[in-house]
Amino acid sequence: MERLAVVLRAQGLSVVVTREPGGTAAGDKIRHLVLDTATSGLSPLAELALMFASRAQHIKEVIQPALAEGRVVLCDRFTDSTEAYQGAGRKLGSKAVLELHRILCGDLQPELTILMDSDIAASVERARRRNRTRATDNGRVEGDENRFERENRAFFGRVRHAYLAIAAREPQRVVVVDARRTAAETHAQIVEILRQKLRLAAKTA
Repeated sequence: MERLAVVLRAQGLSVVVTREPGGTAAGDKIRHLVLDTATSGLSPLAELALMFASRAQHIKEVIQPALAEGRVVLCDRFTDSTEAYQGAGRKLGSKAVLELHRILCGDLQPELTILMDSDIAASVERARRRNRTRATDNGRVEGDENRFERENRAFFGRVRHAYLAIAAREPQRVVVVDARRTAAETHAQIVEILRQKLRLAAKTA
């Protein structure tokens, strides 16, 4: 995300980098509740509602104002992730997710979605390592964000299958990138996709 933002800013674009769940003060509180392993007994429907509560605030407070100013918004996850994790992973189905998106998000969709596809086991282990070593600015380790990473392989199999199904359903918006390559190679793929989408100058990496 940050490397991509550097590329876009070098092209003279104003870029906002954000993430979900989170992106706002209220959203960050929801993120802590939903992702921290200390959270227990949260029902799938409650989890779904919290994701959309964070997203609705995020749209109102960050995304819509940035778009209104003509800025490029780079967001780590959006409704596709809810459809994959809660719809498929938690077995709530796509219909409820898409209906909530329509009601709460006004059908706002990214112009382009990059789906970074990789081996399930490698992806989960990488996320676990990253989350365990997160630290605050003063060096104290925060509560981890491994709640989802504690799920079993079947859960992540459903999540990956859902992501790929979304890409097949909406090929005009979702582009699948092979993230099994090195970070540099993956970044180069994404830059090329953005270059074509936004008609950027050829030398952007």
